[in-house]
Amino acid sequence: MLNARQLAFFALKEVHKGAYADVALDRVLKKASLSDNDRRLMTELVYGSVRRQRTLDALIDQLATKKSHKQPPDLRIILHLGLYQLRYQAKIPTSAAVNTTVALAKDNGFKGLSGFVNGLLRQYARLAEKEDPLQLPQETIGRLGTLHSFPDWIVKVWTEQFGDLETEQLCRWMNQTPTIDIRINPLKTSLEEVKAAFQSVGVLSQPLIDIPQALRLMGRTGSIQKLPGFQEGWWTIQDASAQLVSHLLDPQPGEVIVDACAAPGGKTTHIAELMGDRGKIWACDRTASRLRKLQENVRRLGFKSIETITADSRNLTQLENSADRVLLDVPCSGLGTLHRHADARWRQTPISVNELSQLQQELLSGVTTLVKDGGVLVYATCTLHPQENENIIETFLAKNPNWKIEYSRLEELGTRYNKSQGYLKVLPHENNMDGFFMTCLRKSNS
Repeated sequence: MLNARQLAFFALKEVHKGAYADVALDRVLKKASLSDNDRRLMTELVYGSVRRQRTLDALIDQLATKKSHKQPPDLRIILHLGLYQLRYQAKIPTSAAVNTTVALAKDNGFKGLSGFVNGLLRQYARLAEKEDPLQLPQETIGRLGTLHSFPDWIVKVWTEQFGDLETEQLCRWMNQTPTIDIRINPLKTSLEEVKAAFQSVGVLSQPLIDIPQALRLMGRTGSIQKLPGFQEGWWTIQDASAQLVSHLLDPQPGEVIVDACAAPGGKTTHIAELMGDRGKIWACDRTASRLRKLQENVRRLGFKSIETITADSRNLTQLENSADRVLLDVPCSGLGTLHRHADARWRQTPISVNELSQLQQELLSGVTTLVKDGGVLVYATCTLHPQENENIIETFLAKNPNWKIEYSRLEELGTRYNKSQGYLKVLPHENNMDGFFMTCLRKSNS
């Protein structure tokens, strides 16, 4: 039977060929028969090796005569797995990390190089007994990027906003294993009832300050969808930061709401809960397959107020001047959720950010036509990049004097979040939640 490390190697091969880490992991796990402990180990090895790729490559560069990018691709993955265990998995004994990695090399076509693998890992272990073997660049961006495994351009974006010290705290936070937050459905249950149901199966949870429907799960949970109340529509998985967005929108019973980039539907269904499922919510997305996922969630949670439209929200002429409120949660670079998406830091580039910011401007311009005079638009992203956040709003307001920031809504959401210049920013290292940016705009009467 294949073990956790061998299966992690198979998943990482797929990632290095271009597959998303979560998709590759899921694909391999579905074919495997592993204990819960081995599933956890495999998941940790895959996500950890992808997340820490730059640091692990830097160690190979220092310890081997041949640089990491010149190693055979599969051997590089095997070295990543070994070094990741030695550096970041304190509970795994050094001998186990070394011996299993050497065995992995032998089993996957590198029998002749097993001595090299053994020597490199043992050399790391010997050096680590005295001091950190990782040699770092002197300049700040290269040092932080190498130590915490981020591309220089992301570190630069963050140091320019937050300074060196806070950027280091942010990098550390983004390398943590993500927590799981849920949002209870108050039309069917209460926080106390869900908390008690979880406790009855040995899963602990705690409410979160200022976010009335949020529970954070603590420790091991097993399969999330098998927890009490999921099939009954008592709750849905949604990070606490994302829950703030719908509270900022503040939908009221009987209103017409447009969720312009709705799939997979976390915020759409939250809007329905806040409206008591009374009114009309148009959930729009240009991808029909993603809307099917939204429709599944709507059925499970039991809502009647939501209808879907498959369309590009830059051109929703059928809904012009119909909405009391519009939510525009735009596609973005996701720099606020890099802990959840292990490979996103390597997929995004300054070029992709430029392309996204262009799309964000077009979407914002397009959906403004949907809002009635006096109505509200909430713009939100899960990124920490000014080009997709402040710059978009500043450019829009300069061109559209009939729109203004609605400062009062920001003030009502509590004092825990950064609310400079009329923007609400959730900073992960300060608020222990995904990074988010949001603002509330009101259209003046023409």
